[in-house]
Amino acid sequence: MGKLNELEKKIGYRFNDFANLEHAMRHSSFCNEQKMNRLMNNERLEFLGDAVLELVTSEFLYTNYPKMPEGEATRKRASMVCEQTLALCAKEIDLGSYLYLGKGEELTGGRERSSVTSDAMEALIGAIYLDGGFTSAKEFVERFVLNGIEEKQLFYDSKTTFQEIMQSITTEPIHYELIGEEGPDHCKTFMVELFVGERSAGKGSGKSKKTAEQAAAYDAIMKLKH
Repeated sequence: MGKLNELEKKIGYRFNDFANLEHAMRHSSFCNEQKMNRLMNNERLEFLGDAVLELVTSEFLYTNYPKMPEGEATRKRASMVCEQTLALCAKEIDLGSYLYLGKGEELTGGRERSSVTSDAMEALIGAIYLDGGFTSAKEFVERFVLNGIEEKQLFYDSKTTFQEIMQSITTEPIHYELIGEEGPDHCKTFMVELFVGERSAGKGSGKSKKTAEQAAAYDAIMKLKH
């Protein structure tokens, strides 16, 4: 319970019924291992949170982009609430460290897995909605998902963005090199360096090679901006 009290402080929301928060943090692997009823895992809360997130994001787009047509808004919303974006949001509050996971999921790096943490983020939104109503859930989404959304989207799409920038200014090839690995096999951190031709353009690290490459590309973009 003490660990989850820490999460409450971090997100600035105190649950009226603490069981809602515990429910949101309970992964299916934990329930299976503990022989709990499968309805005790966080998947139903994830379903609810997904709907709340979609509504809040739709309102955000409607209000902040008054000239954006419906089709473009639909595509924009999809990118704003996709797995990669939510995983980045979850990482900012270290949500993975608060999850109840089964031993197998724990050993295979579940706390860092985007699919697990993004689902937990939606479950947390659902739990806040159940516990404190729409206003509380909306405040959480605005603070921890929509705040800085452009930067978050730039990060997960940074490889494509950097390639497009380079194609407009040079014909030199872009390539990524794995320069190091740390940690045990089930929880490795990969270090990657990005090169344009023979010149180093950026470095990054992550729990997968793909994430490390995104981080390296993001580093390169930030250097170009500055």
